[in-house]
Amino acid sequence: MSSASSSRTGSELPRHRAETPPDPGFALYLHWPFCRHKCPYCDFNSHVREEVEEGRWRAALLAELDHFGERTAGRALRSIFFGGGTPSLMAPATVAALIERASRWWRFEPEIEITLEANPTSAEAARFAGFQAAGVNRLSLGVQALEEAALRHLGRQHGVAEALAALDLARARFPRVSIDLIYGRPEQDLAAWERELRRALDLGTGHLSLYQLTIEPGTHFHTLRRRGRLPLPGEDLGAAMLALTDELCAAAGFAAYEISNHARPGEESRHNLVYWRYGDYLGVGPGAHGRLTLGTERLAMRAERLPERWLAAVETRGHGQLPAERLAAETQATEYLLMAMRLAEGVELGRLAALAGRDLDSFLDMAAVRFLEAEGLLRCEEGVLRATATGRHRLDALIRRILR
Repeated sequence: MSSASSSRTGSELPRHRAETPPDPGFALYLHWPFCRHKCPYCDFNSHVREEVEEGRWRAALLAELDHFGERTAGRALRSIFFGGGTPSLMAPATVAALIERASRWWRFEPEIEITLEANPTSAEAARFAGFQAAGVNRLSLGVQALEEAALRHLGRQHGVAEALAALDLARARFPRVSIDLIYGRPEQDLAAWERELRRALDLGTGHLSLYQLTIEPGTHFHTLRRRGRLPLPGEDLGAAMLALTDELCAAAGFAAYEISNHARPGEESRHNLVYWRYGDYLGVGPGAHGRLTLGTERLAMRAERLPERWLAAVETRGHGQLPAERLAAETQATEYLLMAMRLAEGVELGRLAALAGRDLDSFLDMAAVRFLEAEGLLRCEEGVLRATATGRHRLDALIRRILR
């Protein structure tokens, strides 16, 4: 531990309370809950329906957008994100209508990011030109794997060649493209992941979302694992894959700006940074969540999860929102800590203290912070607390250790 670290005490940290943090931003999330097929690892709020009345759904999404717009009109909007489900199943006209309506309610920041998640099937790739014309300027492509057998096992509806063709189309249409990959898959070894990741790094995108497979309750993979039919990499191999991911991405110029997200400079997801920096965001659509500051209150919001129930609520009362929860100061501070510690940039201690409404040494165990600094897992300097690259691999345990 440096001399600066060793001389610092917990009682010094509350001096940062007077600092005014930069605006973390305001974002809009739009949820399209439908998929053609439910992947065996997915626990998102996604649903397979034989038929979707898109005109009816477009009207409902616009209505809930208006519900929020009336409460927040005039704010500067940093990003819009179309998530799901599979938003690339939407008609480009629906995407265009939602973007246009958002522009009526909010001031778009000069470099607003408008992202749409897409599956790389040829049918959905055929809509890329329409999405571009609608105003989408960033595409997040759910490639998930670059091996045929892995794609089949993950339940994906595309092959490697189809994914690469879709990526070429996306790069020709959109100034910014991200791809998702899943590693730590059944029977995958370190050498196989290295080959796949090196290939992904050569594809010419500026952003990679690289997720280690987690088995979520309620998924088909969870059922298979309980039955002993899903051989996954062990903990040591998983840790080695994570370390290799950071190493190869850094060498290729992709900084690990968040635990699972790597980007070239300037290519970071502005939308997700609003979340991780604990900004305000609105969630429109079934099951969507939000955080909104109104006056002196910060509200946690969520919508009806089941698509049909949400749709009926919107058509009855103009929105599908459940009662909002007013967040206590300690809850806000804890949420900010949990989110911002995922980032390489870390937590602004002045903002953390302001959210908590009390001195930091009554909110954080500063003795534990100093111990974890000495262990090379945390850094606390110039009013910022951050996990080191090694520490971010153990983040849940670190946060449990430092929270009082």
